Amino acid sequence: MKSIMLVFGTRPEAIKMAPLVKALQKENDKFRTLVCVTGQHREMLDQVLQLFEITPDFDLNIMHKGQNLYDVTSKVLIGMGEVLKAEKPDIVLVHGDTTTSMAAALASFYEQIPVGHIEAGLRTNDIYSPWPEEINRQITGRISTYNFAPTQFGRNNLIKENVPENKIIVTGNTVIDALYYVVDKIKSDSTLSNELQTKILGMGYDMSRLSDGKRRMVLITGHRRENFGDGFRNICNALAFLSDKYQDVDFVYPMHLNPNVRGPINELFADNKRNNLFFIEPLDYFEFVLMMENSYIVLTDSGGVQEEAPGLGKPVLVMRDTTERPEAVEAGTVKLVGTDYNAIVEQMSLLLDSKDAYNTMSKAVNPYGDGKACERIVNYLANL
Repeated sequence: MKSIMLVFGTRPEAIKMAPLVKALQKENDKFRTLVCVTGQHREMLDQVLQLFEITPDFDLNIMHKGQNLYDVTSKVLIGMGEVLKAEKPDIVLVHGDTTTSMAAALASFYEQIPVGHIEAGLRTNDIYSPWPEEINRQITGRISTYNFAPTQFGRNNLIKENVPENKIIVTGNTVIDALYYVVDKIKSDSTLSNELQTKILGMGYDMSRLSDGKRRMVLITGHRRENFGDGFRNICNALAFLSDKYQDVDFVYPMHLNPNVRGPINELFADNKRNNLFFIEPLDYFEFVLMMENSYIVLTDSGGVQEEAPGLGKPVLVMRDTTERPEAVEAGTVKLVGTDYNAIVEQMSLLLDSKDAYNTMSKAVNPYGDGKACERIVNYLANL
């Protein structure tokens, strides 16, 4: 029986690793599954663990107020060293591009334990953009024995770096597995669905507005540093125009806690009297998935949402000038609009006015997979 240890520490990692934890635990005749969390994020990580009903075997609990990269790297490295020496797993699985993943991979290397990298092969090839994520994933990739790339693009990047082709497995992205898991759970549990709608109502939006099928809802997320300042003002001005133009459409923006996001919103919409424009409090993952499932279009600058929303057949307009996820642009599931007022208004209007334009994006095949990434990873590990 193989001993597999999954290590993660942030909310996005937890969401993408949770379905893999579940898939490995189901095969308890083949694997001894161990979960180690670092607590690089604390509250947000714990929310995901609770939602997916995962109890870690080890918790390094490293987070403290004002922590920096030196703190995170050193604490994960030392903490993982102790855990790995005690448990000696056969394989350590890490995810993506966090400092947790990089330090855990390095600790595994020091113990000569093979590393499997989930979501391998993403590259911008600029080590300072995004920082420190790009160098984190490059270091992790250099250490990893097994490379689970979400798409062919990731595979091609790894081949260019001379990674052996037989050590690269194209799986799809586990975030789609997580998404389908949550959607199925909500659809099969009316009590849960009602609880989530009540929580969303408490955050500031009444989903019953959509119940007659006549209203549509645009879901908006925005939090990236490069959009702070004039970018967010352009976004807000576009939302003001669109909400006035389309009175039968609800525009819902769960606001990030960052004051650079809230500042322009509070400034420009201090006297907001529009009854179809809602700035609400941040949502947990299950709540956000329910909103995404019930949306018509998603307007975002998030990387993960570019992968998730197309899995639900939702067109995505991306408020960025570039993306490290070119597969989605090529597939036609997303369009880049940047933070240009005219581009946002023009493309949103096109999707709201033209059923043909909407269907072209809505029915495009999501390049990030079919929700079976974890199954492919588990099958590969079982046959090692």
